[in-house]
Amino acid sequence: MLQQNISGLKADRKTREILIGKLLIDYGFLTRDTIGESRCTRPIDLLCIGNRKKQVLFTAAYHGMEWITTLLLLKFTDELCFSVMTGKSMCGIRVGSFLNQRGLAIVPCINPDGVEIQINGAASAGEYYDTVMKASGGNTSRWQSNAAGVDINHNFSANWDALKKLEIENGINAPSPTRYGGEFPESEPESRSIASYCRTGNIEHALAFHSQGEEIYWDFGNYHDTEALKMAKIMAHSSGYKIAQPEGLACGGGFKDWFVEKFRRPAFTVEVGLGKNPLPSSDLDSIYNKIREMLTLAVVL
Repeated sequence: MLQQNISGLKADRKTREILIGKLLIDYGFLTRDTIGESRCTRPIDLLCIGNRKKQVLFTAAYHGMEWITTLLLLKFTDELCFSVMTGKSMCGIRVGSFLNQRGLAIVPCINPDGVEIQINGAASAGEYYDTVMKASGGNTSRWQSNAAGVDINHNFSANWDALKKLEIENGINAPSPTRYGGEFPESEPESRSIASYCRTGNIEHALAFHSQGEEIYWDFGNYHDTEALKMAKIMAHSSGYKIAQPEGLACGGGFKDWFVEKFRRPAFTVEVGLGKNPLPSSDLDSIYNKIREMLTLAVVL
């Protein structure tokens, strides 16, 4: 299993390569593919366990400052795979038999450029260096967007026009460290990559992990499915998180919104942890321990 002190790490590309490489060595049944590339041609990794024709989807790190969500998913992948390999239960559930029926797809880092920029600075943006410098004023510590200054979680088609109008009203009309939705929905390779994967039709339900707030969002527009609400309540009960509604510039344009509008299937945004982004990696273990059961249940619900 991964060393327990990964809570001292930051999830840049070098760290992800080391951790994913270790997982692939330890668990021969875990597969790695890519679903696309970022603006700076960094791969967007896909890890799969179990049945690939019917899957639950976990996604993370849509935003540069929220890379702790990547570490959370890799830590969960490790424990889940160990449970499958050994036949031991996880949170009282023998997950191996479930995964034969419905697998788990994990995209640990949707926005690899944004994460790299936030951790390692504007030089990580390559040909987009000038764009990042102009938008950030030279300070990338609060960077959320991709290398082109587009907020990936504002770049999906769900209520995009209304959200764009709200962005403009708030003075966000050009590449920005956060909340600029781009020129049109799925203008960015990152959002197109995850949307294309979902369009395969294999995804039964999806979770998008963000930080912070200890909240779960489940509905959107006129989608108020009773089964999705039941799932949200189970997830909330197991974690102590609360079911909530996003407000203002957090409404629309997001992956969860797009998924439920497009497929009429359950999808959830989970805001992990409490504090100020980027949450310190020292919070990893305490956050993980609080949501460990919720993650396990989300696989088998």
